[in-house]
Amino acid sequence: MATFAYNALDKAGTEVAGTLDADNEGLALGRLRDMGYLPLEVREEKVTKGGILDTFLGMFAGKRVKGKDIVTFTRQLSTLIDSGLPLLRSLTVLGEQTENPNLKVQIKDIGASVQGGSTFSDALAKHPRTFNKLYTNMIKAGEAGGVLEVVLARLAEFSEKDQAVRAKVKGAMVYPALVIMVGVGVVLFLTIAIIPTFVGMFEEVALTLPLPTRIMMVISDFLRGFWWVNLLAILVLIAVYRMWVRKEGGRYQADKIKLRIPILGELVKKSALSRFARTLGTLITSGVPILQALLIVRDTAGNEVIARAMVAVHNSIREGESIAGPLGKSPVFPPMVVHMIAVGEETGALDNMLIKVSDAYDREVDTTVAALTSVLEPILILGMGLVVGFIVIAMYLPIFQMSAMAG
Repeated sequence: MATFAYNALDKAGTEVAGTLDADNEGLALGRLRDMGYLPLEVREEKVTKGGILDTFLGMFAGKRVKGKDIVTFTRQLSTLIDSGLPLLRSLTVLGEQTENPNLKVQIKDIGASVQGGSTFSDALAKHPRTFNKLYTNMIKAGEAGGVLEVVLARLAEFSEKDQAVRAKVKGAMVYPALVIMVGVGVVLFLTIAIIPTFVGMFEEVALTLPLPTRIMMVISDFLRGFWWVNLLAILVLIAVYRMWVRKEGGRYQADKIKLRIPILGELVKKSALSRFARTLGTLITSGVPILQALLIVRDTAGNEVIARAMVAVHNSIREGESIAGPLGKSPVFPPMVVHMIAVGEETGALDNMLIKVSDAYDREVDTTVAALTSVLEPILILGMGLVVGFIVIAMYLPIFQMSAMAG
């Protein structure tokens, strides 16, 4: 008998978690349903043996599959099922032709689970690192409604658009990061390698050095003499930050700070709103119950500010109120979004309205990325030029004084 950890919804729509003992996952799911729970995730708690081979294999087990591979798998599976092929045969075909070795192993395991009597959604839930709650719950809704191929097509479209937005945001941040890295590298090279050669020359001359030169000499001595202190400080800061963001309160504060960063904050906010609207709209369109959909959005939002807003909305709907009310109290949702969602609730077209909100913010992301690139490029270049210019001037001022004295 094995122990299974589970996350589920009770009859009131509240998420509960716990463990239970069962001979296999199917029996564990059956027990949960007998208890009146709607299973969201069930996973076996395995005790691994600590051998060298197990440790080595563990380094490669559970590797994440790239998003584009998941999109390709979803699109092809939708096409095969829509063409009339049974699910199990479709999985066999995709398992044979998939080039990604990690995904190939997972597809074969999913096929074996389906052949053993497990539902497709339950089989996918065994691989949460590849198929998240959004994916498995949409598949579950498709199975219940008999429209699995339609849901798979929606999933593929959702994943493609979601990846496109993420790629735009990452692309907008790559250029500033590269410029900053190059700037820091140049400054470190000048400070550590070039300045000491000037210092040796200045020490041979009885000369009162200018303040900028003395500042750069102190910085150079510190970086060369106490480099290990700087390295240790950087590592400590990284470790402290990672520990901080792992806590719920720290993650919430970090996400709030991200949303308030000038220029970049707007881009993060708009991409988060687009993801929220598209995820919730796709889930509702696919037939996932609204309370369950809100919990899925909370878990896949990628931003703790939006996640907390989903908790407030969830509680509001449980009490018979609307979605728009709690969203209006959150600082991250603009009035336009709140009003559009309110209209969608009133007209019974909430899913379509959410998709329209997402499409609108996708266009906003494109505009913001273009504006961000045009604004940050001159600012970063100017900033790097000022820093390098200060270092060069600080080193050449004493040379000018020496030339004047020689004259």
